Amino acid sequence: MAKFVYALNQSLDGYVDHREFRPNPALFRHFIEHVRDLTGMVYGRRMYEIMSYWDEDRPEDDAGEHDYATAWRSKPKWVVSRTLKSVGPNATLVEDDIEAVIRGLKARLVGEIAVAGPDLAGSLTDLGLIDEYRLYLSPIVLGRGKPFFSGPRPPLRLLASDRIDEDVIRLTYVPA
Repeated sequence: MAKFVYALNQSLDGYVDHREFRPNPALFRHFIEHVRDLTGMVYGRRMYEIMSYWDEDRPEDDAGEHDYATAWRSKPKWVVSRTLKSVGPNATLVEDDIEAVIRGLKARLVGEIAVAGPDLAGSLTDLGLIDEYRLYLSPIVLGRGKPFFSGPRPPLRLLASDRIDEDVIRLTYVPA
């Protein structure tokens, strides 16, 4: 049975904003290894549009960026959207009956599936489909943006805290 994990970088004041977080080399290496170990990824539309950047090779990419892009492209992706008409390579568009699709993936696959996007994670939380939450806390305050939790914070129990690099701590929670 697959485990669905919602994980994103978060500011100290609870916001996520991809444009505001620039991982240092150690944190970026952590994410490369993480993606390599995934069974797949489930994205909301906005997060998929951001992440589809990795579908293309760019001559200016350094070795780490190339490694991340290679790992990202190799993983199956399911994109939840009612507005997109198509998605890129190795991706499947999920337009209807999200709950049935996610429950089917959970039952049929083995390993960890990343969930990305606060709104999507909120919907899956409401359905009881998120198995773990990972908050990568960075020492910045944004003061605005999209909150990590799109609705009321679900009841959680701290499972672990890990220092990922000199500035980032990962807090791992499971539903209480």
